[in-house]
Amino acid sequence: MKSAFEIAMERLEKESGPTKKLTEAQKAAIAEIERRYDAKIAEQKLAFEPRLAGIAPGEEHEKVQSELTAKLTALEKQRDQEKEAVWSGS
Repeated sequence: MKSAFEIAMERLEKESGPTKKLTEAQKAAIAEIERRYDAKIAEQKLAFEPRLAGIAPGEEHEKVQSELTAKLTALEKQRDQEKEAVWSGS
C-alpha cells in the first residue's frame, strides 16, 4: 500500500512532469547558500536590534522596522535566485 506522500508525488509528476533530482554537488551548493544567507539575515537582525530597542513605539519605530523588513526581503530574494540558479544547473 502506498503512503499519502507517494500518492501525492505521483499526482504531482502527472500534473507537472517528473521531478528533478539534485546531484550531491548541487545539494552542497544549496546548503552553503542557505548557511551564508542565514548568517547575513542574522547579522541584519542583530544590527537593527539596538536601533529598535532605543526607539519608542510609534512612527520612527515603524520606519526602522520597515527598513529591516525590506533588507531581509532583499536578502531572501537574492538567496532564492542563487538557489534557483543551482536548481537550473547554471
